[in-house]
Amino acid sequence: MQSQLLVQLIINGLIIGTLYGVVGMCFVLIYKASQVVNFAQGEFLLIGAWVCWWLLTAWDIPFFWGFLIAIAFMMVFGILVQMVVLRPLIGEPIISVIMVTIGLSIFFQALMKWMFGTFAQPFPPIFPVAQVNILGLQVQTAYLMSTGVSLAIMAGFAWFFKYSKMGLAMRATAFSQQVAQSLGISVRQVFALSWGISAAVSAVAGVVVGIVNGVSSALSFFGIKVFPAVILGGLDSVFGAVVGGLIVGLLENLAQFVDSQYLKWGNLYEIAPFYALILILMIKPYGLFGTRDIERV
Repeated sequence: MQSQLLVQLIINGLIIGTLYGVVGMCFVLIYKASQVVNFAQGEFLLIGAWVCWWLLTAWDIPFFWGFLIAIAFMMVFGILVQMVVLRPLIGEPIISVIMVTIGLSIFFQALMKWMFGTFAQPFPPIFPVAQVNILGLQVQTAYLMSTGVSLAIMAGFAWFFKYSKMGLAMRATAFSQQVAQSLGISVRQVFALSWGISAAVSAVAGVVVGIVNGVSSALSFFGIKVFPAVILGGLDSVFGAVVGGLIVGLLENLAQFVDSQYLKWGNLYEIAPFYALILILMIKPYGLFGTRDIERV
């Protein structure tokens, strides 16, 4: 029984780890483009999940179309947030921009509670079966869908940054905004698109978690849980965000196994990633794959 539980938790850790990796890439995307950590990332998940839930329940739209509309809405929403709120702060100290993202987080959290209430709302039935049996293990159908979508998003990111014109422009902007401008790249467009993509991809994670756990304000905490994964992999590394997400997903579930079978502390699942965050900052402050910033005087 213990070995079966361990295997089940490892599979769950890998599945949720891919989701962490996808959201982590959103953190990295904004940070690489503008050197800003978006503390409202969890609220992007929450808003995307509420929009999809509202389309399905209030308008009886099929899940496939509601899902796509929610992603498109969040793409536009992210661009508008950058243009209206953050663009006027270009050139201001980074701490000012970070404080604005914290303010946006609080504002969006309160707005969603006012519009949809404080109680968790379940999604209507999406799949014919809620769980599927894979080699004797029960896996949530929504998590299987999220794994496929997450892998597709990761492949899309890899293609986008390597071959697309805008992806190359983003890489140039991340390297040096001054150099990018001298090459004729619109840094403002790059900033706006990075926020739009980040919001759209976050909506995917929000919908998946909402299907499994219901939609409530607690969903925004997912963004905070992803933060250790981003720091672990390296704040400026897309590949590091994926690896960090997988590590944190496995670490959470292994901590749950050790806690439930041996320690009986009751909260190791929640705090284990933050222990890992403290350790990695002590040993490798730039993360496993982050770029070390060397300054010579």
